[in-house]
Amino acid sequence: MALKHEPTVPHHSVQQTLRLLEIISRRSTGATAAELARDTGLPAERLAPMLRILRREGYIERLADGAYIAGNALTRLSSAQGRDQALREKLQHTLDKLRDSVGAAVYFSRYVDGEIRVTQYADSPRTPKVNEWVDFRSAAHASAIGKSLLGQLDLNGRRDHLSRHKMARLTSRTITNERVLLNRLDAQPPTVPVLDLQEYAVGTVCAAVPVTAGAAVGCLALSLPIEHAYRLRQAADTLNREAAPVVLSLAI
Repeated sequence: MALKHEPTVPHHSVQQTLRLLEIISRRSTGATAAELARDTGLPAERLAPMLRILRREGYIERLADGAYIAGNALTRLSSAQGRDQALREKLQHTLDKLRDSVGAAVYFSRYVDGEIRVTQYADSPRTPKVNEWVDFRSAAHASAIGKSLLGQLDLNGRRDHLSRHKMARLTSRTITNERVLLNRLDAQPPTVPVLDLQEYAVGTVCAAVPVTAGAAVGCLALSLPIEHAYRLRQAADTLNREAAPVVLSLAI
């Protein structure tokens, strides 16, 4: 099973960010922005926002003299002991912040061993998660999560999945024709969020963006009640912009 496309725009900087973290982690006494710019070759206007994101996410800390050192999040994720738990906690913290930022329930999903898995989510009384009335593993053709994950597979991977899961009509908007679905997945720009406009459940709209890191196939998604559908595209754009920390966590 192969990935179909290159990582989306917010993820092109992941390798640069990893290189930046590698340099900082080697400097026990810290490295200034000027030194980091020199060692990475990044211009100041590119380096500054990367440093802000890394500080915000706890990967680095800034000393009183302005130098940057490794933060607690990086130390925990870089150590073998407790790495899985640290990753889950870091990802949950990121999802909680995304939930508050977009004003919607947020989900992290992965495609593992030929199946869709919603591994973590963040909701609240004001932003309830969608009612999973049909198992997401059987609803890839109808959900934003499923379409985003299938969109990251090659044609054989998509066909294999659809051969194992019948494309049932869940609402009047559900696509049940395999050729139509495959054509839409093929035409979906990798940098544009995938939308679900009441295809999975009546009264709910969703959006999803890929969070590809290496061979890992994953996505971030959000759901809104239909009365808030007018916020969907803006919320999806915010989700897309804020996806980088999730990709970074997967890549470390």
